[in-house]
Amino acid sequence: MAVDDSCPVCRTADVVCGKWTLLLVRDLSEGRSRFCELERSLTGISPRTLSLRLRALEEEGIVERCTFPEVPPRVEYALTEKGRALLPIIDGMREYGARWLEAEGSCGEGAAPGGRTAPAPAAA
Repeated sequence: MAVDDSCPVCRTADVVCGKWTLLLVRDLSEGRSRFCELERSLTGISPRTLSLRLRALEEEGIVERCTFPEVPPRVEYALTEKGRALLPIIDGMREYGARWLEAEGSCGEGAAPGGRTAPAPAAA
C-alpha cells in the first residue's frame, strides 16, 4: 500500500501500524521499561523484532533510549512527548475492542451471530 505523504492518516498509519508497535507504546505508557521487561510483557515477540521496533520508534521520536553508565550497562526505554500523544489512539482502540469485539467469536446466550448482543425482548 502506497503512503500518501499529504494525508495525516496515511503517515500516522505508516508509523504505528507495524506489528507490535502499538503494543510497545501501550506497555511503555506505564513508565520506563528495560528490554527484558518488554520482551516478557509481549509474549511471542522475538528479541530481534523487539530490537528493530524499538529502534524504529526511537528514529521516529516516539521512544527515547536512556543508557546508564553502570557495569553492566543498564538501558531503559520511555515514551517521548510524541509517543505519549499516541495514547488517546490506544485508549480509543481499547474502548472499541471492549464494546465491539470482546464477545466476538462467542455466540453464547444473549449474543447474536458475530458477537453482537441480541436486543432484549420487548416486555409484554
